[in-house]
Amino acid sequence: MRDFSFYNPVRVHFGKDAMTKLPEELEKYGKNVLLAYGGGSIKRTGLYDRVTEALKAAGKEVYELTGIMPNPRTEKVYEGIDICRKHGIDLILAVGGGSTIYCCKAIAVGAPAEGDFWERFFVNWEPAETGIPLGVILTLPATGSEMDKSSVVTRFETNEKNGYDSEQMFPRFTILDPTLTYTLPRHQMVNGIVDTMSHLMELYISPPDDDFLTDYLAEATMRTEIDAARKALIDPEDYEARANLMWCSTFTLCGMLNNAKKTDWESHNIEHPLSGVYDVAHGAGLSVVHPAYLEYFLQPALPRLVRMAKNVWGVDPAGKTDEAVALEGIACLRRFFHEELGAPATLTELNIPESAIPRLVALTDLSCFGYQTVTAEDVSAILHRCL
Repeated sequence: MRDFSFYNPVRVHFGKDAMTKLPEELEKYGKNVLLAYGGGSIKRTGLYDRVTEALKAAGKEVYELTGIMPNPRTEKVYEGIDICRKHGIDLILAVGGGSTIYCCKAIAVGAPAEGDFWERFFVNWEPAETGIPLGVILTLPATGSEMDKSSVVTRFETNEKNGYDSEQMFPRFTILDPTLTYTLPRHQMVNGIVDTMSHLMELYISPPDDDFLTDYLAEATMRTEIDAARKALIDPEDYEARANLMWCSTFTLCGMLNNAKKTDWESHNIEHPLSGVYDVAHGAGLSVVHPAYLEYFLQPALPRLVRMAKNVWGVDPAGKTDEAVALEGIACLRRFFHEELGAPATLTELNIPESAIPRLVALTDLSCFGYQTVTAEDVSAILHRCL
């Protein structure tokens, strides 16, 4: 087992009564609160009223940042930074899914810093010295951003979708109430499931191939995610299924499954230009890219793909070569994504033409940490498999 360091300071309130913990969390911070959310769904479901009533009862002065879009863009971050600086914001409260949280994390480190947040943090990766406290009320399990230190933001005018990590972006608290996900549209739930599974595979299908706890935890989380997804597709208000989907997403990127792993994020790197150029949902793009990526790099990752096929998908290895077992496991993944969930299977379904591939390749970050360094030629070949 490789050496590792682990740190996660996020306080999590989980369950049907998790929202009752909001008042005591609000007491810990100053008067001025930035309430950030996306479209109108939190108003239609009544969550907006519940949150604003709690803020009012706590005597907070509330400023709102609304309309945060999927693949959150720099312009919303700049808007939030302006609000924070103008009004001396003491707490940012993100209500929504990963896009809202990502945007708020960038605001949290960008507002106290001098200069341009994009250039300093998302391009040059300068260390953030401080950040405005951030709280989260999660409505869409997918990115795991409610319990990690990462943010991903899109600069749409240049089609750049970049990530940044900083301990200053850890939320101070996260409220996880599975009942808040009951009203999610099916396609959003599906994209979240794909994203969670992709995160799990990026962590699990990476060196070293030792036999230690981190990998067993990842296998258990994948099996739990698959089982819960199947149940939630049948009954969107199955509480246990929704609870497992929410906790799997959060647990996956809390840092526990990174321990002693090199981790491979190249499938995400390949997908980011799809979102950055065509504004497709991240989970939809991963559904297309990740199975093709695994097939392309079958040999370097063969022992791990065989293990996943057996321990996650239940493939019987009797009388089969390792290659056949691994390919059968990837076929199970494809059926789960594309047939059971109904997620996209090809670039054509995402309205991305073959002629776009050279541009997408040019925008792909090739900083790979997995079994094998990925070249531009590899990315091109993988995307051609996705047509």
